Amino acid sequence: MGQTLFSRRAPLASAADQLSLLGATTACPPFGDKMVQAGFSPLHATGITVLQINVGKFCNQSCGHCHVDAGPERKEQMTRETAELCIEALSRTDIPTVDITGGAPELNPNFRWLVEQARALGRHVLDRCNLTVLQLAPQADLATFLARNKVEVVASLPYFRSSQTDAQRGDGVFDKSIRGLQMLNELGYGRERSGLVLNLVQNPVGAYLPAKQEAIEAQFRRELLKHHGVVFNNLYTITNMPISRFLEFLLQSGNYEGYMERLANAFNPAAAAGVMCRYTLSVGWEGTLYDCDFNQMLELPLAHGAPRHIRDFDAERLNLREIVTANHCYGCTAGAGSSCGGAVA
Repeated sequence: MGQTLFSRRAPLASAADQLSLLGATTACPPFGDKMVQAGFSPLHATGITVLQINVGKFCNQSCGHCHVDAGPERKEQMTRETAELCIEALSRTDIPTVDITGGAPELNPNFRWLVEQARALGRHVLDRCNLTVLQLAPQADLATFLARNKVEVVASLPYFRSSQTDAQRGDGVFDKSIRGLQMLNELGYGRERSGLVLNLVQNPVGAYLPAKQEAIEAQFRRELLKHHGVVFNNLYTITNMPISRFLEFLLQSGNYEGYMERLANAFNPAAAAGVMCRYTLSVGWEGTLYDCDFNQMLELPLAHGAPRHIRDFDAERLNLREIVTANHCYGCTAGAGSSCGGAVA
């Protein structure tokens, strides 16, 4: 997708190496110590209201901030067998929301089957969409499919101007993203009383925390409507997690220690109380269970006696499980907090 601000110049460190680096930093105290001080250790889940299914790392883009390290060259894809295990587990619960992510989740051959099966069970479905996938020739009917199944679209858009968006996501991505949003609007997404929800996700372009969510949402709403006629329901701000490609950027640019210190200094106990791992269960493309998508990318599966694969799903043991944490978790507890649903405090 062209050059980005965070273009790779060296092989990406392994998950183990990333964890070692995060644990060795002197820029912040161990996250576990901070949680003890805040009265949240050990941290436990409060029940599962979101089953997040990561269907793989294959994507039509290679975004510079991507914590999944997704791209067109990635081959990891959830199989139908594993997808069936997810639906079978879901059918034995009352979990209300299924959050499908990737990669570009729509490029997994089982994506539409997962959507239809989850909807048949009466569950609300979210699609983490990069917007440009809507314009790929084989996906010509994708937007219509999403609307027909009343799938909530959660769409990534780093900024309301092309320079910042293309710097993070690749040349020409902004224009394609705007066209994707317009396509969704034409079907009713983001419009009042349509029942079709369109939410945007904004990640900072650089080594700093997101702006106040309400303020940046107002800016996006005004600028996108004025210049492109685009409307949406909500905007979520998400902190760039210091892992994978963004960690690589921090190291290459000399911003790593400063960024980690910034995250630690902004630790907010109110945000810690509402972190998404307390109500979300993450399923990896191969079926392994994680507390969140970030732990998944650092290969930190469930522990403390909890089931570790979707085939062993046990709601009673998972609902109140002890959560696995490490220093990257500062990304979710800084400032107003950060989750897949935006700020938490």
